Amino acid sequence: MGEMEVPADALWGASTQRAVLNFPISGQRMPSRIIRILGRIKAAAAETNAELGLLPADVAEAIAAAASEVAAGRFDDQFPVDVYQTGSGTSTNMNANEVIARLAGERLGRRVHPNDEVNRCQSSNDVIPTAIQLAAAEAIETELLPALERLRAALAAKAEAFWPIVKTGRTHLQDATPIRLGQEFRGYAGQVEEAIRRAKAAQAELLVVPLGGTAVGTGINAHPEFAARTCVRLAEALGLPVREAPNHFHAQATLDAVVAAHGGLRAIALGLWKIASDIRFMGMGPRAGLAELALPETQPGSSIMPGKVNPVIIESLTMVVARVVGNDATVGFSQTGSFFELNVMWPVAGVALLESVELLGAATANFSARCVEGLQATDRGPALVEQGLMLATALAPVIGYDEAAKLAKEAYRTGRTIRELALERGLSPEELDELLDPAKMTEPGLGGAPVAG
Repeated sequence: MGEMEVPADALWGASTQRAVLNFPISGQRMPSRIIRILGRIKAAAAETNAELGLLPADVAEAIAAAASEVAAGRFDDQFPVDVYQTGSGTSTNMNANEVIARLAGERLGRRVHPNDEVNRCQSSNDVIPTAIQLAAAEAIETELLPALERLRAALAAKAEAFWPIVKTGRTHLQDATPIRLGQEFRGYAGQVEEAIRRAKAAQAELLVVPLGGTAVGTGINAHPEFAARTCVRLAEALGLPVREAPNHFHAQATLDAVVAAHGGLRAIALGLWKIASDIRFMGMGPRAGLAELALPETQPGSSIMPGKVNPVIIESLTMVVARVVGNDATVGFSQTGSFFELNVMWPVAGVALLESVELLGAATANFSARCVEGLQATDRGPALVEQGLMLATALAPVIGYDEAAKLAKEAYRTGRTIRELALERGLSPEELDELLDPAKMTEPGLGGAPVAG
């Protein structure tokens, strides 16, 4: 395409410079984590190519050393290409090839070819999807899973600490039968256990990579053993079970793995929204709301109302959830870029995927540290139990559903308690102490003699 002027201090070459000029879209560069994984792939590829006799040992060693420097993040500033670029990510792949070739050439004292040597046995069409998937899988391992485990442990600890506290349960946002505050938190801990399982399942989707398919899945210009051997090296470098996709025609022509993985992230995010929202409502107050929980005070909540403290940690988490749900729409729509042998929306889907993992990891860890671990129960929950209308449920096996319903309605109309009204209907104080024990209502059982109904 002719000559191209490149800044004198740049390590990249003409292909990268053309991409810089062609895509002045957002100013948002490809995430450094993807670039660094790309460096790992190039290093592993060079070592495999030497092992297979496809590159001289000294050339492969120089390429691997240069690529390892890219993987270490030393040259992040040499990757200027915009996210919104060629749909295969070719511009970013060539950016890596050119930077690594330049660095390797300086080591060797001769030119290293970015295509013939650095990109040997590779294509942008299999390398970029592999880099995206492994970047997200690594982020799940190092950021999301530890954060979820910390939250699970924090919620489980609160479940134990709050077990003696009996409060009013709520269904349909209306009063229901009593529940232990610890039981609610046991439910939250169980939800995070499932989130951990889903995160691992998402990671497993991503660890089956398209590397080896080259241009259209046939593996043209690649040694038959290249991908399998390179995946072994990547697995050792990342400490994750990376393996070559069994069907290359599927792996790089669709975003199935990314769509499935991000679906798991969406489920995790919305689960966190439920937990955070419940805690926010239980902390509502401190005087005009439920106020069953005291949230840690982290910062002044108002520029005009002195002494106001807001659930800001929860708010930051729920905004992350909104972003993840939006990213899921981006990833899902990106599947529409799957035409014949290649999906052409890999960069935007990859950036959305990685952002979701990193945001969820950071926000979850922050939620644990600055909210859940500092939660305290108040006496408000137990104080409301005696006034609860749904205590009448415990009387239903004895006096019948219809009579219990009448008691509940009269209690609501008059402001009196279920206990008071039941005493007037002839139940003894001893019998009511047994039937209306809130702690017993948090366990399975009929509470009284069985009746039809």
